Amino acid sequence: MTTRRNVLAGLLATGVSPVTGWADVGAPRFLAAGRAADGQHHLFGLSASGAPQFAIPLPSRGHAAAAHPTRCEAVAFARRPGLFAIVMECRNGDVIAKLHAPEGRHFYGHGVFSSDGRTLFTTENDFEGGQGRIGVWDAAHGYRRIGEFSSGGVGPHDLRLMPDGATLVVANGGIETHPDTGRAKLNLPFMQSNLSYLTLDGAQIEQVSLGADHQLNSIRHLALRDDGQVAFAMQWQGDLTQDRPLLGLHRRGSDAALLGTGREMQGYAGSVSYFADGSRVATSSPRGGRVQVFDTRTQQTVTSLAVPDACGLAQARSALMITTGTGAILSFATDTRVLQSSDQVAWDNHLIALL
Repeated sequence: MTTRRNVLAGLLATGVSPVTGWADVGAPRFLAAGRAADGQHHLFGLSASGAPQFAIPLPSRGHAAAAHPTRCEAVAFARRPGLFAIVMECRNGDVIAKLHAPEGRHFYGHGVFSSDGRTLFTTENDFEGGQGRIGVWDAAHGYRRIGEFSSGGVGPHDLRLMPDGATLVVANGGIETHPDTGRAKLNLPFMQSNLSYLTLDGAQIEQVSLGADHQLNSIRHLALRDDGQVAFAMQWQGDLTQDRPLLGLHRRGSDAALLGTGREMQGYAGSVSYFADGSRVATSSPRGGRVQVFDTRTQQTVTSLAVPDACGLAQARSALMITTGTGAILSFATDTRVLQSSDQVAWDNHLIALL
């Protein structure tokens, strides 16, 4: 019998999929970075059931990926503070382009394409100036860098293209870092995160901050609902003598609603995703080993799942997909089902849906 372990071993041996195009094999539904048992890092394409359909080697640990809206291409980003992003042809594993952060910049692990796929936007750090930047790359002409603009804050991590196709929403985490000090947080006493809405040429439209009581809450990751509601996952940078919310919901023109039980998550929400119908939203915590699910209408907790080392979240047709650092891939609709489990891959932070 062909097992996931056999298939994965073959993929890792070649580094490419034997298929000519992902549509020809039922179309991979997800992208995820992961570390194989031999220590090599890859970007994987996964089927709806979590089975690997291609595996492309990465030079070091990956974080998230951006999928081109029309071409079979993906951009794999290094973990923060990263200096590389690799554009790959997912049908054969060819490297189309290597993006290098300009002098004085590093990537934050996330990017997003414009709706026509002609432009790639990347979150970056101007580490000497201590300010966030959005890099602009010409995806139609070899991924040339063609500009940059302010992210609207410090430490931009995730960004998404709003459903209108004309607005970016940026999670400015508020934390200043510098490559010379790795992942050290340099400004915690006076950090301030925000959610910034920007036009595609960088003009600020709206900005949401959390107030003094939540000054140490770093906005990190984003999910979008079709009607424009934004869910944001946060990471608390102080002690947890008081419980702290780690999930926010926001609609432009209104205040943000904060919810969740941060103490159960050990102050750390790693990913966030809506369910496909938008009625529920979930956050994950690899530190707490939990996935919390909320009703978006009542803003009440639906359930809290015990999932060791859970981080990657993405919506499927009728369920939530969950990846873990232990190698498990799970599905949750009304109960949790293990779709795949193997010690061959430790999944990294994010699961990207190709819908």
